[in-house]
Amino acid sequence: MTAQLETPAMPLPAQHALAGYVPGASAFFASPRHTLLAEGVVARLPDGTASSRLGDAVRLLLADAVLAGGPGIVVGAVPFAPGRGAALTVPEQVTWGAPLAAPAPAPALPPPAAGEVVVRPVPEPERYAAGVAAALERMAAGDVAKVVLARALDVRTARPVDVHALLTRLAARDPHGYAFAVELPADDLGGARTLVGASPELLVSRTDGTARANPLAGSVPRSPDPEEDLRRGQELLRSAKNLREHAVVIEAVVEGLRPLCRSVSVTGPSLVQTATMWHLGSGITGQLTSRETTSLDLALALHPTPAVCGTPVDAARGLIAEVEPFDRGFYSGAVGWCDADGDGEWVVTIRCGEVSGSRVRLYAGAGIVPGSRPEDELAETTAKLGTFLQALGLDGVA
Repeated sequence: MTAQLETPAMPLPAQHALAGYVPGASAFFASPRHTLLAEGVVARLPDGTASSRLGDAVRLLLADAVLAGGPGIVVGAVPFAPGRGAALTVPEQVTWGAPLAAPAPAPALPPPAAGEVVVRPVPEPERYAAGVAAALERMAAGDVAKVVLARALDVRTARPVDVHALLTRLAARDPHGYAFAVELPADDLGGARTLVGASPELLVSRTDGTARANPLAGSVPRSPDPEEDLRRGQELLRSAKNLREHAVVIEAVVEGLRPLCRSVSVTGPSLVQTATMWHLGSGITGQLTSRETTSLDLALALHPTPAVCGTPVDAARGLIAEVEPFDRGFYSGAVGWCDADGDGEWVVTIRCGEVSGSRVRLYAGAGIVPGSRPEDELAETTAKLGTFLQALGLDGVA
């Protein structure tokens, strides 16, 4: 197939781009600006590329793609941990579509029959709460100022998961967020793996010489009762604990951008809503000093923010490794795209899962700061897991 980049004068309807997604053969990314359908693969980032060389390796990959007449764009995901391989590819063909806006709701899934689904929490809820308590003790000793602790659910279904339908449901639940589905390296059994999710959080974007970030930190579950839901949102805006957590993240993002920008400005915080959560969010804009700085360079400079790791970063990483009984993989990394001009969008890889046949591992985390309560953080992760579980038709199993 001849590689080509399709850029119609009038972008395709978002639903056409979404309908064109084929698990295992393409990638999909949706933002409030547009949808992106990337089909086929002409080149992959070499295995074992060190994280310190990732930006330069992608530049070479894109330069070769442009010389070969292909679309000068790379699409994929960067893992949480440094030293782990990124899953980045140059597609054969890219099609841009209109933003999702408000697609028609996906039809409800029937509840699974008894024995059709097995769900295993990792760790058990009680152990997660104990991990939060242990982290608070470390904070009291001054070892760490904030840490984000995650838990996972392993789900096994009686038949292979329909990844396309799952992506459609996730996109329909939060159409103003960032929906994605990208292929990952094969699992330990050689099976195909897909990273699929709907993140509310923009890590960073680059358009011409402007960088934008929209960090989220400080959260509370939403309520089905409108009055209670509004009360929770307003309480979040006044919460000293959550405002403190948010300020730590904003400071880290600004400091990460400052060496690459001649000016940085911040607006917020304000309320950001998803189907299941209220978040505190701020808008950060920077004017780049150099046109050579790409969106991927920016993402690597900011990752991981205290919103998914903690602060100080090295101490928080160490505590995460001690407390979490699993490898995060691509959860809490970054997923998105970067073109040969350096423009692109990268979002924080949350509200997501890794799908392999009939197996799904999904994740959720909560920011722990002084004043956190283990039972509240457990409830927050349960609410966050609800986004993905509802898309699977498994409400209330977290």
